[in-house]
Amino acid sequence: MATANGAHLFNHCGSNSRFIHFTSRNTTSKLSLAKTSHFRTPKRSFHVNNILTDKIHHPITEQGGESDLSCFAPDAASITSSIKYHAEFTPVFSPERFELPNAFFATAQSVRDSLLINWNATYDVYEKLNMKQAYYLSMEFLQGRALLNAIGNLELTGAFAEALKNLGHNLENVASQEPDAALGNGGLGRLASCFLDSLATLNYPAWGYGLRYKYGLFKQRITKDGQEEVAEDWLEIGSPWEVVRNDVSYPIKFYGKVSTGSDGKRYWIGGEDIKAVAYDVPIPGYKTRTTISLRLWSTQVPSADFNLSAFNAGEHTKACEAQANAEKICYILYPGDESEEGKILRLKQQYTLCSASLQDIISRFERRSGDRIKWEEFPEKVAVQMNDTHPTLCIPELMRILIDLKGLNWNEAWNITQRTVAYTNHTVLPEALEKWSYELMQKLLPRHVEIIEAIDEELVHEIVSKYGSLDLNKLEDKLTTMRILENFDLPSSVAEFFINPEISVDDDTETLEVHDKVEASDKVVTNDEDDTGKKTSMKTEASAEKDIDKKTPVSPEPAVIPLKKVRMANLCVVGGHAVNGVAEIHSEIVKEEVFNGFYELWPEKFQNKTNGVTPRRWIRFCNLPLSAIITKWTGTEEWVLKTEKLAELQKFADNEDLQNEWREAKRSNKIKVVSFLKEKTGYSVVPDAMFDIQVKRIHEYKRQLLNILGIVYRYKKMKEMKAAERKTNFVPRVCVFGGKAFATYVQAKRIVKFITDVGATINHDPEIGDLLKVVFVPNYNVSVAELLIPASDLSKHISTAGMEASGTSNMKFAMNGCIQIGTLDGANVEIREEVGEENFFLFGAQAHEIAGLRKERADGKFVPDERFEEVKEFVRSGAFGSYNYDDLIGSLEGNEGFGRADYFLVGKDFPSYIECQEKVDEAYRDQKRWTKMSILNTAGSYKFSSDRTIHEYAKDIWNIEAVEIA
Repeated sequence: MATANGAHLFNHCGSNSRFIHFTSRNTTSKLSLAKTSHFRTPKRSFHVNNILTDKIHHPITEQGGESDLSCFAPDAASITSSIKYHAEFTPVFSPERFELPNAFFATAQSVRDSLLINWNATYDVYEKLNMKQAYYLSMEFLQGRALLNAIGNLELTGAFAEALKNLGHNLENVASQEPDAALGNGGLGRLASCFLDSLATLNYPAWGYGLRYKYGLFKQRITKDGQEEVAEDWLEIGSPWEVVRNDVSYPIKFYGKVSTGSDGKRYWIGGEDIKAVAYDVPIPGYKTRTTISLRLWSTQVPSADFNLSAFNAGEHTKACEAQANAEKICYILYPGDESEEGKILRLKQQYTLCSASLQDIISRFERRSGDRIKWEEFPEKVAVQMNDTHPTLCIPELMRILIDLKGLNWNEAWNITQRTVAYTNHTVLPEALEKWSYELMQKLLPRHVEIIEAIDEELVHEIVSKYGSLDLNKLEDKLTTMRILENFDLPSSVAEFFINPEISVDDDTETLEVHDKVEASDKVVTNDEDDTGKKTSMKTEASAEKDIDKKTPVSPEPAVIPLKKVRMANLCVVGGHAVNGVAEIHSEIVKEEVFNGFYELWPEKFQNKTNGVTPRRWIRFCNLPLSAIITKWTGTEEWVLKTEKLAELQKFADNEDLQNEWREAKRSNKIKVVSFLKEKTGYSVVPDAMFDIQVKRIHEYKRQLLNILGIVYRYKKMKEMKAAERKTNFVPRVCVFGGKAFATYVQAKRIVKFITDVGATINHDPEIGDLLKVVFVPNYNVSVAELLIPASDLSKHISTAGMEASGTSNMKFAMNGCIQIGTLDGANVEIREEVGEENFFLFGAQAHEIAGLRKERADGKFVPDERFEEVKEFVRSGAFGSYNYDDLIGSLEGNEGFGRADYFLVGKDFPSYIECQEKVDEAYRDQKRWTKMSILNTAGSYKFSSDRTIHEYAKDIWNIEAVEIA
């Protein structure tokens, strides 16, 4: 690990040993280790000015007593000096003026100095003890801002606030200068970041691995035309948190060919070569010295690959081609994959993450093993967790390294791989269960395809061995759904199983009599098309015979050859030792539907690990008023680490004093949001209205369309009433939306456009005034969430039942005392159980009903509710402008067809939804009842801490133990 900015940081504490606490579920022990200096200077001593307390000089000697870093506890004066030091000596701005951007960077660099001390100490211990570590691989890490989280975890918030005040700045204003790290988009990335926070806080040895995206997903702008995308600029002036490791880089290969050497081994040669360079970001735990790493890979080529001759010849693009091809791998999160080039780039990203990370993990294993490398012990030192299917290539890549580079045989490598790797499934949507074109993968990663083919063949043998006694049709169904390779012939070794026993050969006539399959029909049917492309009538046997008599050749229709694909999710299940869903209902769907064949084959692999969120970022630091109330009424701040203490609030839920404090805390948070919405959107809202919020990725299954159609219905009913009647019948609401639609997801972008058009109409309607406002917050991210969630009264989690794996925003809202309206989907089911059914507004069809309802629709038996038809007609009337919404509304109509037939059951659930919203209004009018419901939501949210989830992963999947560095 890199050292801090010199020894000037440390106060001398006179200790020569470091204590490490081991935590193994029920026992804790201590180990004293001789401390290794980070600042050895042979045979001489020197003095360094301590800019954390500029009055003291510390001698540091090889022989003398070293500074004990564990005693480092700076005060406001020393922090002031540190910030001034960085503003002058490690500046990224001109030193003449100490303005907010300069203040942020200098403050962040000062905090990073403190983190580096703990960071280095953490990994010194892990190296010495050669501990088993968990490695969490994810394409996304949605970190948010780091400054307030870091100083909060270090328990230095007050000291830094005072130091900045001394320098003429406010901590909150300084922190607002930090851009959100553009390393993620939605719940997948935010979950990964919560897990890293919990891993560090709970002292588990772990490391996160991701990619360092230069431009992120995109920065969202909202215009009159809807969503526009521009590149993120979070790295434009650099990040004060990351440390580039120029000594840590690994070769990555694409394309080329595989050949057999004279030794009989397979060699992947030629092709395109780049390198991945490590950038490390410190992740501090709360009230602990443990500071783990998020290692991000950036891609480049050596300077030698710059074609100087071409450049000087004027061929500038050609000269930079190698560098451009390497760098673009880490430009964008989820580049558009409509084109072949887009698909190649995505696959390159996934392979880069897997290959660089595994090479790094293996290098660490070899270094720690010293001269006695025993590969069979690799799974006893390494646990690799694949966060969804993006890191699937870990499986063939680990096999390739072990076999081709380390000399293991197939069985040894396969045993190690299966014991090392585990997979978290995050979706039941078929389009999200990744499948890659076999042809593309074979071109880009030829050696990996060979390995995948061999794994698939082993799987086929295992399925046949297990289910060979079934009739051939059922066995064929098993193979069709469970194979890794889709649309492939069976391996020759098992193909004989499927030779039809009822086919016999007549030796005399040399003809085949086929009884099982009809090769010819009594009626010959051909489909011709006329000039307009319409189908003409079918020819009967007689007309076909007439054609034959006339010797007119009949050309058979060309067979459609299905595209060969590689099923990444199936490879994950086969290649790993554990598969987990992320909510109880989701895990059951995974076992009973998504991977049912695998569950029957290997039931021991399947687990549930309900998601969780960190209570540090999502209550303690983002909702200071509520945090103070919780601490006061529970009598302790231990709830930040032991969230089960939140349940103690239940006994005070009816207490009038608590309710008054609770409402005041909520209102203070809402006042902040009022200012924020005005600044970002220009819309004025009032804090005494109900804040009704839906913030998440824009997707049809998440049903923002149901939400906005419900608002349209509410608005229409208001317009039909007189002013006095409106105020009697409707509670004032501010309806807030936020989230990004993927750049090429046309329907999602139509939904964004529709929401903004509805908002523009309602917000400028003088008859409605403050009774209803609709606001779309542009560029929703973690920092925006930290403002909106504490201010929310009602949050919407209204996905089609059975389609949301878990969700984590529902947990954040519950923690902050927000009452939820939702379906029985994902973690909603467990949240409702914990907070109490009476404190959750439930509506809609249930997961087990969905297939039947879709069939009812396909059969033409669905009868839409009159209110739903009324709303659609109102939209089509032009009430919200001249934009043509036929494609959007049309998706809710018809009984079949792509983009039709209301696949996500908006129309089916609409009546239930608007009736449930009437119950919401009724409850909100009774503020005592509403506040009690809010308190009970916070009290019941204790189960949804990511600390609990990480304990379960550590015990059930990774088999790692905590070590506390004291």
